[in-house]
Amino acid sequence: MKTETHQNFPEVKGKIVDKMELTVEADFFGISIRFQDKTSLTFSIEPCAFTFPIYSEWIEGEEKILKEYPPIKSVVGEVVTETRLKES
Repeated sequence: MKTETHQNFPEVKGKIVDKMELTVEADFFGISIRFQDKTSLTFSIEPCAFTFPIYSEWIEGEEKILKEYPPIKSVVGEVVTETRLKES
């Protein structure tokens, strides 16, 4: 499965932004953009970590890679679809 690195949002083209909000809570990270027509675009952000293990030997200050292991990715929770934009 290929991971997308670019996404267009044609539904919001030409809309006027009313406000933007960044939410950083223990169970939710997100960016919400609310438009004057009472619609919004919310980005739920899932923090994760990758590690790339390498087993190596060091001789006289030089590293010799003996084995490269497959990358390890942290487990990511379910995508949050509920709008969490707080009324200001």
